[in-house]
Amino acid sequence: MSEQERLEKHWSETKGLMILSLGIWFVLSFGIHFFVESLNTVSFLGFPLGFYLAGQGSLVGFVVLIFWFSARQNKIDEKYGFDEGSGE
Repeated sequence: MSEQERLEKHWSETKGLMILSLGIWFVLSFGIHFFVESLNTVSFLGFPLGFYLAGQGSLVGFVVLIFWFSARQNKIDEKYGFDEGSGE
């Protein structure tokens, strides 16, 4: 595989991961808050589900998303030789 092909494949996978992460971010930030009223009909630990997801669930989701994105990006970097140990 030539250097240009390697760069293009790396960027293609990175771009796909970024688009997926932005989609998940959108759902966590806007989707939950948009449907909070209908989610409030369900109770979770004594709190309305919409309130709980908006106040705690989306924040936990963001933290999990950051760590998942980082781990997945490291795998992509290692696959194409752009990890920290490769010298590039």
